[in-house]
Amino acid sequence: MFKLASRISLVFPHPRGLALLLAGVWMVAATAVAEPVLTGKTKSDAEPKMGTEWVRVKKDDRGRPLAMQVAIVRYRSTAGDDKVPVEVDLVGAVHVGDAAYYDDLNKRFEKYDALLYELVAPEGTRIEAGTKASNRHALGAMQNGMKDMLELEHQLEKVDYTKENFVHADMSPDEFFDSMKTRDESFLKMYFRMMGQSIAHQSTATAEGATPDIDMMKAMFAKDRARQLKIAMAGQLSEMESLLTAFGGEEGSTLITERNKAALKVLREQIDAGKKKLGVFYGAGHLSDMDERLQKEFGLEPVEIIWLNAWDLAAKSK
Repeated sequence: MFKLASRISLVFPHPRGLALLLAGVWMVAATAVAEPVLTGKTKSDAEPKMGTEWVRVKKDDRGRPLAMQVAIVRYRSTAGDDKVPVEVDLVGAVHVGDAAYYDDLNKRFEKYDALLYELVAPEGTRIEAGTKASNRHALGAMQNGMKDMLELEHQLEKVDYTKENFVHADMSPDEFFDSMKTRDESFLKMYFRMMGQSIAHQSTATAEGATPDIDMMKAMFAKDRARQLKIAMAGQLSEMESLLTAFGGEEGSTLITERNKAALKVLREQIDAGKKKLGVFYGAGHLSDMDERLQKEFGLEPVEIIWLNAWDLAAKSK
């Protein structure tokens, strides 16, 4: 059951192109070198409002890609002088990344009173240390293939889920499939729903002169293939956030909406138990919906943002 659970939780194949097919829902987060924390709603008028952008490609002043980055956004309650405010960090998850990224996350996770994580699994399930991503299932094999092709590491193998402050915050497989049945959903329907979104994005990108499929083909035959593939895929992954966000909103879905409700129910329980500093470690496609819920249902406001490097895209010195 755990293997089924981890496959559902960590991957959902995206229909657009080889890059997104391999990537699935490998969305967001980061690694070793962090940019300075920004305070206030935005860094500048040109940047999106905090809590609306979760993954990006950082470039130098000549437009050369340096890293695929993911945001950690901190939310804080308003409290009087005699009360310690609650702080909640939304930490975007990317399921294959640089080893330094996972090392950095493990250090950050130690500082939380509670770290809530995603995994469609029975209540109380723990991921044992040294767990390996399985090749026995098609999606597991896809993950491992992507890891090897891009010379990256797998989240299951690098994040230490055995820590005492880790708290499972997701649906069980029975709850997941019951919700899909109630909503008259299926993986095929979700696939075509995402396909419709991806076609619209691809049309826009083509009109703007982008050539993602050609870029992928060029990358496959480049001398520094792993780096070029990461560059080609990073640009497409940064668009996946908006595609997955389509599964939230008013219509909602089991994949995003119902799982978010389950996660934030656990968050409420942890806050009621007296926890003051909490993290929620979830795929970036979940986080725009969580941003809205934290503000409307919990009375929390975004106050800080930090960008972490999930994939190093910089050219290596010869």
